[in-house]
Amino acid sequence: MRASVRTVVALSVLAVGSAVLAVFALGIGEYPVSPMDVLRVVTGQDTSFTRVVVLEFRMPRILLALVIGATLGISGAIFQALTRNPLGSPDVIGFTTGAYTGALVAIAAFGGGYYLTALGATVGGLLTALVVYLLAYRNGIAGFRLIIVGIAIGAALSSVNQWIVIRIKLAQAVTASIWNQGTLNGLDWDQLYPVLVCVVVAVAALLAMGPQLPIMQMGDDAAGALGVRPERARVGFFVIGVVLVAVAAAAAGPISFVALAAPQLARRLTGAPGVSLVSAGVMGAFLLLLSDLVAQKIVAPAQLPVGAVTVSVGGLYLVYLLVVQARRAR
Repeated sequence: MRASVRTVVALSVLAVGSAVLAVFALGIGEYPVSPMDVLRVVTGQDTSFTRVVVLEFRMPRILLALVIGATLGISGAIFQALTRNPLGSPDVIGFTTGAYTGALVAIAAFGGGYYLTALGATVGGLLTALVVYLLAYRNGIAGFRLIIVGIAIGAALSSVNQWIVIRIKLAQAVTASIWNQGTLNGLDWDQLYPVLVCVVVAVAALLAMGPQLPIMQMGDDAAGALGVRPERARVGFFVIGVVLVAVAAAAAGPISFVALAAPQLARRLTGAPGVSLVSAGVMGAFLLLLSDLVAQKIVAPAQLPVGAVTVSVGGLYLVYLLVVQARRAR
């Protein structure tokens, strides 16, 4: 009972914190808006030019930060639960790199464009996941083997990506490099709606899977004894997780380390024994929105790609995880 109360309190704090950050983010920029004026616009009490600035120019970015952050958090939670390893993140096991490869191919072969790049990223992420799964399969999937194979495939794809960037035209290389940083700059309602549709479909698929993921964290033998078909469930969650990370990468580029850090930070905050999809999603939304605020303000008036902030913070977290894993292996 105490654990559930702690979880509710922690999620409430994160939700309130995200709402406060969102109000603050809607007010910053070349045309500053006070928090009270932001609230008036959101509640429909202000119909001046401020409404256009808040709702048309800034709101899509804030909503995309929340949705993409939650998407990355949930995807990370799925893979960490399946591998039963905090390093089991799509960033680490190569799926994000595969999405970048697909985007590069779309840019090089078809000239890019938002929807073509998004399609290429999605296909690239799915094909990478299929290759990693097939190479890691040995009468089932072991979490550690999946991580090792994923790291190897990701390293190979990184070399391919560098070769493609060298070979394509300069303008295409600049576009690819900007997209690779992971950025919310310039995104608007046209990008938000497709992301929302894809995320809603993926979440509906997760709900249709039922409470199998917590059971899978107990191990294949225990899951089988409780009526879950481990390999069938694993494939289903695997596909959903890949689709989520591919959708996020398609919209904003490969934003690193949110999927890695959000599930573990949420687990520590809530005190839960395992990885929770809801907690990881809320934490991911909070982390990405906070990172985007830092990216906008740290070198203002210039704006950094949000991926530059998440890489800086997430890299330190990855080092911490590696140290912890090394100590446990002794």
